[in-house]
Amino acid sequence: MRSAQQILAGASVIAVVGASRDPYKPAHTIPLQMLRHGWRIIPVNPFVDELFGVPTVPTLAEIDEPIDLVNVFRPARDAVDVVRQAVAVKAPAVWLQSGIVSAEARRIAEEAGLEYVEDRCLAVERALGQLTKRP
Repeated sequence: MRSAQQILAGASVIAVVGASRDPYKPAHTIPLQMLRHGWRIIPVNPFVDELFGVPTVPTLAEIDEPIDLVNVFRPARDAVDVVRQAVAVKAPAVWLQSGIVSAEARRIAEEAGLEYVEDRCLAVERALGQLTKRP
């Protein structure tokens, strides 16, 4: 398995489950930061039509392009279902944000062959690795 930074460096398209319209929440500021550093962000939120100037989709199943990474901003109790959805859409990796831990989600991901990161922040790993997708 690759490290968290290797997974992030290898990703171009990140589906963000639980992306928020609230500019004070990490579920808003972190995907926005990743977008500004060159990643393609697909916000997954059934309650809003657009975030960060990007159309949202209500579920992972409604994304009509390959996803490199599913980033999860949902409570740990929802992580199991999100990981099942990630397996169904054949996402190669799942990343649960800081504070989100689920042994069951990890088991499902690993049994399906998905790379799995939990309790880590995309933006922190991006900064530590000085990663960007810009040329």
